[in-house]
Amino acid sequence: MAGAGAIRVMVVDDHPMWRDGVARDLTEAGYEVVAAVGEGRAALAAAAAVRPDVVVLDLRLPDLSGAEVAARLGAVEPRPHVLVLSASAEQDDVLDAVKAGASGYLVKSARKEEFLDAVRRTAEGDAVFTPGLAGLVLGEYRRLAAQPAPAEGPRLTERETEVLRLVAKGLSYKQIAARLVLSHRTVQNHVQNTLGKLQLHNRVELVRYAIEQGLDAD
Repeated sequence: MAGAGAIRVMVVDDHPMWRDGVARDLTEAGYEVVAAVGEGRAALAAAAAVRPDVVVLDLRLPDLSGAEVAARLGAVEPRPHVLVLSASAEQDDVLDAVKAGASGYLVKSARKEEFLDAVRRTAEGDAVFTPGLAGLVLGEYRRLAAQPAPAEGPRLTERETEVLRLVAKGLSYKQIAARLVLSHRTVQNHVQNTLGKLQLHNRVELVRYAIEQGLDAD
C-alpha cells in the first residue's frame, strides 16, 4: 500500500489471536505497528511512549472501556486518531465512542481491504464508518443541532467555511481537494486551522459543528 509505511499504528484488543492477526495484516500492508496491547491502561501508557498516528481500538477491554480509553487519548500529544474496531454495532456503543473522540467506527466483520483502507483514511483525518453507522451518527448530530446553540461563533475565512461545508456533506479530503482545485495538504491545513479556531479535536466534532450551523444543507 503506497504511503502506508509512514503511518504508525497501535492495536488495542484483549483477544490475543485477533490482536496478533490485525497487527499482522497491518504490517503486511506496509503500516508500522508500534504497539499491540490488550488492556486500556497499557494502551494509554504505550500511546504516550510510542506516539502512534492511529489507534485501532476495541471497546471491550478488561480494565477500562474503549470509550474511556478514547477520551483519555485526547491528552496524548500529538493526539492520535482513533478507529474503533468492535464486534458491536449497537447505537449506544457507536455514539459513546464518537462522543469520546473516536474518528471512525468499523465492525469486526469488515473485509480486510476495507479495514486497511479505513486505517489510511483515519490517519489522513477522514471520518470512516461501517456503512449504515455514519447515518446514525449524523442523525444524532442533527438531533442535537435542534437544541439551542450559542449565537456567535469564531470567525472563519470564506475558504475555511467552504471546506467546512464540504466536510459536512461527507466528502473526503481527496474529494474536497478535487472539487476546489486545491492540494490535499492545503485542504488539511484549512481543516486544522478551523479545528484550532473552533477548539475542536477531530473531524467528527467538526461535522457536528457544521451541521449545527446548517452548513450541510444544499
